[in-house]
Amino acid sequence: MARQSYSKEFKARVVLDALKVQKTVSEIATEHKAHPNQVGQWKKKALEGMAELFARGKSNGVDSLESERNRLYQKVGQLQVEVDWLKKVTWPIK
Repeated sequence: MARQSYSKEFKARVVLDALKVQKTVSEIATEHKAHPNQVGQWKKKALEGMAELFARGKSNGVDSLESERNRLYQKVGQLQVEVDWLKKVTWPIK
């Protein structure tokens, strides 16, 4: 039997059902055709990672995007200086 692969959206729906505490983990697992242990692991992982959603400061994703943006601004500035220099140079082309 092959391992089942679940999408992140599916896992999020299952965990959301589990966090509502309206059904048992076994009921949720049966409803979504997943193993109860797997549902429990996803729920635990979601609860452990939830604090990161509300953490102060920037996340690694935001830091990397900001550093990439700064790198690109620096490159644009460098290219603008080169264009300005080329505009000032008189070319013997006619």
